[in-house]
Amino acid sequence: MKIKSWLATVLCLTVLAACGGGNNNTASSASQTNEPNPAASKTFIVGTHAEFAPFESHEADGKLSGFDIDIINAMSKAGNFKVEFRDQPWEGLFTSLNNGDLDIVASGVTITDERKQTLGFTDPYFDISMVVLTPSNKKFTALADLKNMTRVAVATGQTGDLAVQQLLGAQSPKIARFDTVPLAIKELQNGGVEAMVSDGAVISNYVKANGIGNVTINKVAEFGTDHYGFVVRKNDTATATLLNEALKKIRANGEYDKIYAKYFTD
Repeated sequence: MKIKSWLATVLCLTVLAACGGGNNNTASSASQTNEPNPAASKTFIVGTHAEFAPFESHEADGKLSGFDIDIINAMSKAGNFKVEFRDQPWEGLFTSLNNGDLDIVASGVTITDERKQTLGFTDPYFDISMVVLTPSNKKFTALADLKNMTRVAVATGQTGDLAVQQLLGAQSPKIARFDTVPLAIKELQNGGVEAMVSDGAVISNYVKANGIGNVTINKVAEFGTDHYGFVVRKNDTATATLLNEALKKIRANGEYDKIYAKYFTD
């Protein structure tokens, strides 16, 4: 930079600072003061469906709680930004995101190639495997056994639903869909279905928390391991980058491990 140009720039900045003008330009202020991110003043609207414990649920007083909620709150502190949660039905989360009503979705969303066609994802923040829940007196040895069952329960639109569709067909009358995992499990308890498919951590949490007996949680090698990610709009790389940087910080400072230990003992 030429000396004259440099002096002009310094003079300009001095005048702006004296007049308070520097506070009106967040990006410029961030670069001059080395703030973590110019998005610090922004409040991100985070959508969730609080029927997926231990990742998101309601406490007795109605307050949102869960692994995802705690992780996002920790990330907001580490990344110096603010968040506001909105609980709404699962079916409308991605539409609300793409319409601009939400900035982020944090709701135990599995990263899939199909979803990546229309949505943006952060780096994975949790590894998950699906399982098959059956009555203890029901023989289950492999995923193919589902083909011989009369009805298989899933939570509508969730990864278990997609997996069973691949096995039985999207329009198969054998697939019994429910709004939430707890409703699907209750149907299994009542004898209305022969199996229920969902994410292992969610099923294990519900079975343990409600003291449910006479059921078997079957691990299925064919399912492999999936990954949860926080969701942003397809081309919103700025928000994705901000979240990824914050996620790295809470992994590095040990906060992620503390939150993990709070919800998962295995």
